[in-house]
Amino acid sequence: MESKGLNPDGTIAREGALDRVAPAFAPVVAAARREIAGRFSDGRLHSAYLYGSIPRGTAVPGVSDLDLLLVLHAEPTARDRTDADATEAVLDGEFAAIDGAGILLVGAGTALAEVEWYDLGFFISCLCTPLTGEDLAARLPAQYPTSLLARETNGDLALVLPRWQARLRDAVTDTDRRTLCRTAARRLVRSGFTLVMPRWGGWTSDLEASAELFAGHYPQRATQMRLAAAAARSPTPDEAVIRTLVEELGPWLAAEYTAVHGTKAARPAP
Repeated sequence: MESKGLNPDGTIAREGALDRVAPAFAPVVAAARREIAGRFSDGRLHSAYLYGSIPRGTAVPGVSDLDLLLVLHAEPTARDRTDADATEAVLDGEFAAIDGAGILLVGAGTALAEVEWYDLGFFISCLCTPLTGEDLAARLPAQYPTSLLARETNGDLALVLPRWQARLRDAVTDTDRRTLCRTAARRLVRSGFTLVMPRWGGWTSDLEASAELFAGHYPQRATQMRLAAAAARSPTPDEAVIRTLVEELGPWLAAEYTAVHGTKAARPAP
C-alpha cells in the first residue's frame, strides 16, 4: 500500500475531512448540520462529527450511509434519542444520495474518560470529522498503531459472538440475515486488520485492504477473511456464508486476538 495512514511523527492521521465530501453528498451534510443545530439548540449539544465513507471521500451515491456522532454535555436521555431519530428520518427521507442516516449519541464525560482513550477516544480523534462544536480530539491522547490500540478497539470480540449466533438462530427474514451479515462481516474484517495492525505499522479503514493485510499474516484464513470483506460490501442472506463468519472465522479470530493482544479493559456497569 502507498500510505500507512500516519502523520510524519508516526501518529495515526485523521482519515476524513469536510473538503473530501463529494459534491453529491454536500447538500445532505449541510442539512445534517442545520437539523442538528435546530433540534439541539438548547445547550445539550457539545459537538457533532461525521464518520464513515462520506468524510473519507469514498462514498457511493444511493449506496452509502450518512454516519454521525453527537457528543452531548450530559449522558444521552430518551429525549435526546427521540430528537436524533427525528433527525435521521428527515435526512433519510429528503436525500436519495444516502441509503439511510445513523446517529450515535454519547456524553462528553464518557468520551473523555481514561478507560475510553484508546477506543471511543480513538474513534473521535482519528475516525471522526468535526462538523460543529469544539473538537474533542484536542483533549485526547495521540494514537499509534500499537497492541494497546488493537486490544482496546477490538479485544472484546469473544463477547459479541454469542449475540451474533443467537441472532442467526432467531433470524426469520432475509432482511434479518442481511443485517446480521453486514454487522458481523464488517466487525470481523476490522478485527482481522487490527490483529495485524501493530506488525504492519499503520492504519486503514478500507475493508479490502484490511482483508489483504490480514491474509499476508494468516494465509490459512485468507479465504474466509476475503469472504467477510465481500459480505461487508454486499451482505447476503445466505445462511452458509453467515455461519462461516460467526461460527468458524469469528471464534478462531477471537481466540487468536486474545492470545496476541489480550482482552479489552472492563467498562463500568451502566
